[in-house]
Amino acid sequence: MSAPPPGAPTFLLRAYRAAMAALQPLAFRVVARKLRRHGVDEARIRERLGHATLPRPEGDVVWFHGASVGESLAMLSLIDAMLARRPDLSVLVTSGTATSAEVMARRLPPRARHQFAPLDTPAAVTRFLDHWRPRAGLFVESELWPNMLMMARARGVRLALVNARLSRKSIEGWSRYPGTARTVLGQFDLIVTQNRDGATDLARMGAPGDRLRAGVNLKSFAARLPADAALLEGLRHAIGTRPLWVASSTHDGEEDAILDAHLGILRRHPEALLILAPRHPDRAGAVEGLIRARGLTAARRGVGALPGPETQVYLADTLGEMGLWYALSPIVFLGGSLREVGGHNPYEPALFGAAIASGPHVANFSETYDAMARLGAVAILGDATAIAAQVTRWLQDDAARAKAGEAARAFADRGQAALEGLVDDLVATLLAGPA
Repeated sequence: MSAPPPGAPTFLLRAYRAAMAALQPLAFRVVARKLRRHGVDEARIRERLGHATLPRPEGDVVWFHGASVGESLAMLSLIDAMLARRPDLSVLVTSGTATSAEVMARRLPPRARHQFAPLDTPAAVTRFLDHWRPRAGLFVESELWPNMLMMARARGVRLALVNARLSRKSIEGWSRYPGTARTVLGQFDLIVTQNRDGATDLARMGAPGDRLRAGVNLKSFAARLPADAALLEGLRHAIGTRPLWVASSTHDGEEDAILDAHLGILRRHPEALLILAPRHPDRAGAVEGLIRARGLTAARRGVGALPGPETQVYLADTLGEMGLWYALSPIVFLGGSLREVGGHNPYEPALFGAAIASGPHVANFSETYDAMARLGAVAILGDATAIAAQVTRWLQDDAARAKAGEAARAFADRGQAALEGLVDDLVATLLAGPA
């Protein structure tokens, strides 16, 4: 059953609508410039103005929207589960970045397609809704676009916010305008947060209590990342039996600690190989400079090189191949955690049974890391010395490494039951009754 209609737009929302209409030409120039830098076709760039480049499929369309690649990937298991549950549905995924479009092109299942999200302007959203006519819309994490939400709701589209998570800064900003926050959150028929703290925050912002519930992080539902079998075999042959560890999704300022840790590991294990996968591959040149400044030898995946016997650091500067690195290595350090980035998804390496280490700054997954640490499924480490000591221990103690990896895999496997429960709620709330 659909939630009752929210109240009338506040003065701030009416002013926002007018401002976005006036600013559309400028906003489009900014986003178009970014997409052109990534080689996106001009016709696809105009999707941001609501001009569709694909036909609408017959039957009901469920619309999933996330900001970028992380949110888009988090949707995949939920999309698969909903399509399996309802063979009559088609799925439209929208996002705003070129990287997310590239990843979705490779990963979306049949009966699902990707378009760039319309700008949150009246004209762009109108074109988008006129063409796609979605039955329901699912917004992921913190995607609270007022025009998109209110215009969809005015057409009878049932809406859900899933994996809801707002930063402290966003919560403080919305809380200054409680009437506007209540109106925007009132567009949703169902709001499912990542954890209890998120539910408490949204309740304070004015989310309707009868439509709000605490859930689990959508990323806990993820299937194992894909790994090309031929590439994997080639890499295994090149690496052989060398001691191996991976540092993934590292950010500017973190590689220094990772490389210092590797120097410490090499003193005990001279044959050790580090696979270093920066979060943003376009930083590869700078990261290679850091490697060479320490006197370490490197090879780059981005130019097609394989690690040779003399390679001490293999720079994994490509997109969409993280499954390869997790399939290769029994030890993974997750970046975004030595600086206050908030941490990255521990479920991905956990599904491979890796022994996982992380820095202490994991606010984006705080409850997940706390639970994993209690189970011995992750080691929280603060600096290069601690990282070197833990990785060295795991390289020397097969039993300890295997125990940590088994605990991580068992933790990740729990997500499937929670996924079925979320699909039950979404189908009952968004798709029950006549279209």
